[in-house]
Amino acid sequence: MRGRWAAGIVPRNFSWIIQDRLAVSERPGGYARNHRKVRRQEELLWLRAQHFDRVVSLLGSSHNLHAYDELGLTWAHFPIPNTADITAPLTALYPSMYVWLRAGERLLLHQDELGDQLMGIIAGYLLWSALIPDGPRAITATEQLLKRQMGAVGRRIAALAGELPPPGRLKPPPPPVVPVVAPPEPPEHLTKEPHES
Repeated sequence: MRGRWAAGIVPRNFSWIIQDRLAVSERPGGYARNHRKVRRQEELLWLRAQHFDRVVSLLGSSHNLHAYDELGLTWAHFPIPNTADITAPLTALYPSMYVWLRAGERLLLHQDELGDQLMGIIAGYLLWSALIPDGPRAITATEQLLKRQMGAVGRRIAALAGELPPPGRLKPPPPPVVPVVAPPEPPEHLTKEPHES
């Protein structure tokens, strides 16, 4: 692989939200019927060449996660449902993003496409993390960064984010607990003390 292909190609609708720290795009490789494996490979190569520390998938499914593993890209998965109330996933997503960004990580956040829901999640994060002090300005900043207008769904998500407990009071979820299985007890005849004669 030589020339520009060695460094991959930029994911579609890629935009920086916080320069060199937090970016968004549509799903690497394209969404739904437009998804192409070769294109996904090239876009993931680009992300790796740009030293992204973590790809954060908001897809409702596990699509692409195996591809991230194959190229050695660290990923996190926060499935966002297509419902009105996404409070639960946001209370897990925002504190995790906050911790990773404070640690100096470079993150890419994506859904299938760069649409209203993802715009609302981004505006909500800017508001929740106090990077921007109020909802209207967070929405305007997101619209300007992504060069598109936010609809009612995105605005509802941004408003919801403003009602969540702020950083420091909303903790990231603990890592999954792996159960420790105790070894089986040895057979009784191996543990009995010999009878005294």
